[in-house]
Amino acid sequence: MCGITGYIGYRDAYPIIIQGLQRLEYRGYDSAGVVLYDGKNINLSKTKGKVSDLQQKAELEIPTDGRIGFGHTRWATHGVPNYVNSHPHLSQSENLVIVHNGIIENYDTLKKELISRGYEFKSDTDTEVLINFIEEIKKQEKCKLGKAVQLALSEVVGAYAILVFDKTKPDELVIARLGSPIAIGIGKDNTEFFIASDATPFIEYTKDAIYLEDGEMAIAKIGRDVKIYKINEDERVRDFKIQQLQLSLEQIEKGGYEHFMLKEIYEQPTAITDTYRGRLHANEGLIKMSGLDDHLGRFMNANRIIIVGCGTSWHAGLVAEYLFEDIARIPVEVEYGSEFRYRNPIITEKDVVIAISQSGETADTLAAIKLAKSKGAFVFGICNVVGSSIAREAHAGAYTHAGPEIGVASTKAFTTQITILSLMALKLGKEKGNIATSVYHTYLQELLQIPGKIEQLLQEDQHIIEIAKKYKDVSNFLYLGRGYNFPVALEGALKLKEISYIHAEGYPAAEMKHGPIALIDENMPVVVIATKQGHYEKVVSNIQEIKARHGQLISIVTVGDHTVKEMSDYSIEIPETLEPFTPLLTTIPLQLLSYHIAVMRGCNVDQPRNLAKSVTVE
Repeated sequence: MCGITGYIGYRDAYPIIIQGLQRLEYRGYDSAGVVLYDGKNINLSKTKGKVSDLQQKAELEIPTDGRIGFGHTRWATHGVPNYVNSHPHLSQSENLVIVHNGIIENYDTLKKELISRGYEFKSDTDTEVLINFIEEIKKQEKCKLGKAVQLALSEVVGAYAILVFDKTKPDELVIARLGSPIAIGIGKDNTEFFIASDATPFIEYTKDAIYLEDGEMAIAKIGRDVKIYKINEDERVRDFKIQQLQLSLEQIEKGGYEHFMLKEIYEQPTAITDTYRGRLHANEGLIKMSGLDDHLGRFMNANRIIIVGCGTSWHAGLVAEYLFEDIARIPVEVEYGSEFRYRNPIITEKDVVIAISQSGETADTLAAIKLAKSKGAFVFGICNVVGSSIAREAHAGAYTHAGPEIGVASTKAFTTQITILSLMALKLGKEKGNIATSVYHTYLQELLQIPGKIEQLLQEDQHIIEIAKKYKDVSNFLYLGRGYNFPVALEGALKLKEISYIHAEGYPAAEMKHGPIALIDENMPVVVIATKQGHYEKVVSNIQEIKARHGQLISIVTVGDHTVKEMSDYSIEIPETLEPFTPLLTTIPLQLLSYHIAVMRGCNVDQPRNLAKSVTVE
């Protein structure tokens, strides 16, 4: 979603802000803006379009000197993407300025009240309402900015991360959050502060960061320790932690790849290895996961597991449903985070809820966690970002250790999530006595081999490019899979939709006869996951039905399978593996196919239209 970056200190703020906005581009946005304070004036520039457009415009229309400032990339919610609705927003007096991620749900009520008091509005945004509401409270209560922000937010309904500046208090910034992430980087001896939606904009300047908790407000003042308050309380928070960032500059650069997405596809062997490193001890027959080990009884005695996620994380959850039910024999339900809390779900203290999110900030998944906790369920979080909201909200959890994922379309997040879920299912299956010791050891040894097998698959890239050339101009795709690979069909279709804008649907292969078969003709490419493991004969039957209707067939097959290969227009071979691990391999060629088709169509692969990396508002 939207991105915030800000600076106050002894350096020139403008280059830090522009660089920070460039690093936040992966979040998805449609307009951008920057504000600088030069010691006398607030200088503001903003535009519809990219950060590069903003940079050109700002350097022509405003002074770019000043040691205080902040910037914003906006993903439109209230008001269309244009200059007027772009952030930052000034208050009516032009003494206060704000950037804001999130949604203020009661903005219309506040706006009507402010209009009755003589305020005029230039934009359609809820953010302009908020900054004027803060100004009105500051005027009425005759208080400092921090107190005015605190009082205003106590009356606001919604989600937000905000950064506010008052030119009458030019040595401080006020930061607050509820439901939308924000971090504060701390310079040596408090001589400078960096504020951003995540740590990527300031990693070369400091490794010390504070992640505000929900419902907290901070005041960053030059030469002073950061002060943190609960928004609904006057007393300071004194037990906050300054975290040491593990992120490196090299991790967020492309490393010679044309796009972040391609880099992240190729990082999957390393990412999976990092995910099971220290957890998978195959030669000893052990799986060690402290988050699971410390709460093993909750899982062993659970009536069921409820898995909650959105998008790609939901697809990983569907794979986990097969894993947990097949290996551990625990009933599983998989829920969309966006639907879970709105249907009055039945949750008990005997349930375990697994919440999956790459960013750890997905608003719908966070809301599902809070609902589950209120019902007494045990919540286990799986995410990639250390210190994220889901990591803090869950009772226990596990990090995927995939490294930064900058491309909007998730790739290594999916495979590392499945890796974690596989480890969990295997450990629980062994503890419950539902898997023979010899089979258990075979699984552990095979999981160790997966990164090497993905390396082999990545060597098929040139072959996949040739397939992409053939189908880059089609309007529709159909993806079919069975069992463990039905979720992979869904994920493959999602990847193609996300980055190439080709309509694609994923289905269980057997469901083709219940509707989608009507679409199949000589112009319809159909991707079928037809590995030797799992319902092979049934899938072959489905393939014959496709060929009888002259469908264009692209198959994903186990190496050495000539039967399906001879029936296919194109085929991609994967190394042989055990059935539960096939999704870790079959997804790789589908990621590459989507990537190459999107590049050939001239699409913005890393920043597809209308999409954001992490959806932090409803």
